[in-house]
Amino acid sequence: MGFLSTLLGIIGFGIGTSSGLIVGFFLFIYSKPKPVKEPVTRSLYELDDDALLDILPDIPLWVKCPDYERVDWLNKFVTDMWPYLDKAICAQIKSITEPMFTEYVGMYLIEAIEYDNLSLGTIPPEIHGLKVCETNEKQLVLEPAVRWVGNPNIVLAVKLLSFRITIQLVDLQIFMAPRITLKPLVPTFPCFATVAVSLLEKPDVDFGMNILGGDIMAIPGLYQFVQKTIKRQVASLYIWPQTLEIPILDPATVAVKKPVGILHVNVVRAQKLLKKDLLGTSDPYVKLNLTGESLPSKKTTIKKRNLNPEWNEKFKLIVKDPEYQVLQLQVFDWDKVGNHDRLGMQFVPLKHLTPYETKEFKLDLLKHTDSYDPQDKHRGNIVVELTYAPFREDSVKLDATQDGYGRKESGFDRRYSENEVYSGAGLLSVLVQGAEDVEGEHHNNPFAMVFFRGETKKTKMIKGTRDPIWNDEFHFMLEEPPLNEKIHIEVMSKRTGFSLRSKEHLGNVDINLTDVIHNGRINQKYHLIDSKNGVIHVNIKWTTA
Repeated sequence: MGFLSTLLGIIGFGIGTSSGLIVGFFLFIYSKPKPVKEPVTRSLYELDDDALLDILPDIPLWVKCPDYERVDWLNKFVTDMWPYLDKAICAQIKSITEPMFTEYVGMYLIEAIEYDNLSLGTIPPEIHGLKVCETNEKQLVLEPAVRWVGNPNIVLAVKLLSFRITIQLVDLQIFMAPRITLKPLVPTFPCFATVAVSLLEKPDVDFGMNILGGDIMAIPGLYQFVQKTIKRQVASLYIWPQTLEIPILDPATVAVKKPVGILHVNVVRAQKLLKKDLLGTSDPYVKLNLTGESLPSKKTTIKKRNLNPEWNEKFKLIVKDPEYQVLQLQVFDWDKVGNHDRLGMQFVPLKHLTPYETKEFKLDLLKHTDSYDPQDKHRGNIVVELTYAPFREDSVKLDATQDGYGRKESGFDRRYSENEVYSGAGLLSVLVQGAEDVEGEHHNNPFAMVFFRGETKKTKMIKGTRDPIWNDEFHFMLEEPPLNEKIHIEVMSKRTGFSLRSKEHLGNVDINLTDVIHNGRINQKYHLIDSKNGVIHVNIKWTTA
């Protein structure tokens, strides 16, 4: 069931990556086709209440809601492009799902999972209305309502011991109301850097499944279970504020948002959590992260056999957009075997925080982000303390004097002791801009690796050049300034094909960070050790809140 739910989610969002990046994200179906009859034209006032309720779901949104526009031209575009979109989306689905299928090989006596047929059919999705939302930011927000009554031909073959079982999806029907955000708007074609897709509500999904020629969805109770499982899987992945972000432009060609502050999070406690273990307890821990970030989630410790855990554990998260980013909190029950059960979740938009002011939140845990789910049980609550600390506009600059250090800030000079200045958390930003005259003996496909405090960061590889331009920036959140420490950078080259000498060392450099702390920033070129003429251009900045 897990790979089936994932497949349906990929199909639903796979259309979008190939349809002009506006309409092609959606694969939606509403209801099974009905026999075609001669239409009977009647005025609405002639219909009774029951008849009106029957036709209400089929009325396009542009008729019912004045905010939605009629987009016949867009439907014509999708119809004309559909044969090509079908092939492109199916190829993408294969490339994504086939590696996932291999994870099941060897489990449950499965020897192989492969496609016998994969086609989305000849009927394209239909957009029943499009709403364009006004914002004050450099972004475009679209909310289409899309249905798709299609005829897909998706057949999976599962080899189980000496048996070959075919699974066919039929009458696949989905209705979703997604939100598409094109951001940020930039003066580089196609004029937006990222497409972010999320769902405003749970999707309606309907389909049949034939195994060995029989529709197993006819088994009593199974249809409702599968429906609920798929809705839950898709909702947990994509319901707002969670998003599927698809990069369009290389970050090096657009102005990427920089860190603007630090979010201090104190996970205090949770109370009256659900009992998930057989002995009537749970082993809870908390995962927290900011939306719009690909960084790994932070985690608290695990409190064994405790429904009212006390943590008082502090974390620091990098903030790039306090107006739109959201803190996501998820409480899980740790299990030694299998997946960890999620006990509940909550969100806190950062725009509710006042800079430098600590605010305590006591949040009721929800089953999903859809807080209006009438079936949602009471899952306890979690208490967190949040403080948003924006970075100062001016970098800290220190000048050695006889009685300490001076810091210039906002046009006036203040005196601080050395211990006061050299304390507190901050962000070390390392921008590896490029290199010159780096030459390998066998190939020139350079990339840079940054090593600091046990962490390793890597730039993209630029093929066939001795003068690469990376413009890749890395961030290190530190509890104290890195005084008397060094950062190590190596430039390597990697052959794109198979070779016994697949990697070559092109040079390295160690950069003392003391000057960064004194001056706030260094921006210069360094000669590479073990390189004849190679240099590397690095911009390093230390920012405190």
